[in-house]
Amino acid sequence: MLYKWYETQHMLLGPWRVAAEAMRGWYGHPFSPFTYAPMARRIAASSDLFLRVTQRYEKPAWNIDSTSIDGKAVGVEIVTELDKPFCRLIHFRRAIEAPRPGRRADPRVLLVAPLSGHHATLLRDTVRALLPDHDVWVTDWVDARMVPVAAGPFHLADYVDYVREFITLLTDPRQANLNVISVCQPTVPVLCAVALMAAAGEAHPPKTMVMMGGPIDARKSPTAVNNLATQKPYSWFEQNVIQRVPDNYPGFMRRVYPGFLQHLGFVAMNPDRHMNAHWDYFNHLLNGDGDSADKHRDFYDEYNAVLDLPAEYYLDTIKSVFQDFALPKGRMFVRDQLVRPQAIRDTALLTIEGEHDDISGNGQTEAAHLLCLSIPRERREHYLAPGAGHYGIFAGRRWRETICPKVRDFIRKHA
Repeated sequence: MLYKWYETQHMLLGPWRVAAEAMRGWYGHPFSPFTYAPMARRIAASSDLFLRVTQRYEKPAWNIDSTSIDGKAVGVEIVTELDKPFCRLIHFRRAIEAPRPGRRADPRVLLVAPLSGHHATLLRDTVRALLPDHDVWVTDWVDARMVPVAAGPFHLADYVDYVREFITLLTDPRQANLNVISVCQPTVPVLCAVALMAAAGEAHPPKTMVMMGGPIDARKSPTAVNNLATQKPYSWFEQNVIQRVPDNYPGFMRRVYPGFLQHLGFVAMNPDRHMNAHWDYFNHLLNGDGDSADKHRDFYDEYNAVLDLPAEYYLDTIKSVFQDFALPKGRMFVRDQLVRPQAIRDTALLTIEGEHDDISGNGQTEAAHLLCLSIPRERREHYLAPGAGHYGIFAGRRWRETICPKVRDFIRKHA
């Protein structure tokens, strides 16, 4: 019923949105005579802010059509190489991917995006920084409300299966130079996938694993996210946050954790920050500060664009990762097979955390080193990014200037 109420509320806001859009046009368009009315700019700014707060945000575009390699602009084409019900494997194919004599062979990178509410485009800055030196592939997760019930459920074990399939697909036996980067939530399923592949004795494991800000051991430095998961029983999540997709979507009747609830959770963590950001945006509009207003729009166009998560996967993650701490306790099973990270021997490990991360606390990702003890010490590194929050470890200035070079050098050293 909650999902239906959410849809109904959006429908009821329709007439108000039409009125606000008209007001913004009448009082904000430079050729409108109303623009010169005494309160015109304030009315236009208020209408604009109302529209942004109440609108639905679709998945943003990647907006990556070129990169710079060796000081030259190189075209980039985004190609879907594998289309599965819950995920598309996309390739940022650079115009120079074909081998050329004398040119360095760039390492291939599988960037596993989080399935935690936002679209994979949240990693746009991550991809841009990696492209000059790597052949980049990304997991582009599908909004669960768009997946018909006939496609079946999607559990955490299915996520691990997807990762294993992608690793196998992208591993070139002639070069065996695949490197896996996981950001936030996928650190757990990626570690499970690589560990299971190692235990099975599969040839050509990934050369490196880079794990960034993920809950390998959520007991360490617990954050508000961790506390919520431990304070509420599993049954509370199943009964209160799992909803059925309404009939106006292809995934009608699929059980999901709705994106709008996840978005409310994001905002509730820092309500004052978001309130101030919108107030500043209103003042930017009043003062004609178009550049600052555009920056606000760019950020919130991405931040407010959310997707639904399959209920099975969400509940599995709550129980295994945040309540049972199954992986660090050595009790993680995937399809009745015990996950043994100590089986990993030939894959180098780099863990990265942000000093001020309020989603994955310090030590949660570094815990991977305690589990992967069979990896030689000289092939394991940890980096704590000074001054970086959660998003700062994969986007923004610190990512581009400090963290990405460390990732690049680590991959070059071990791949």
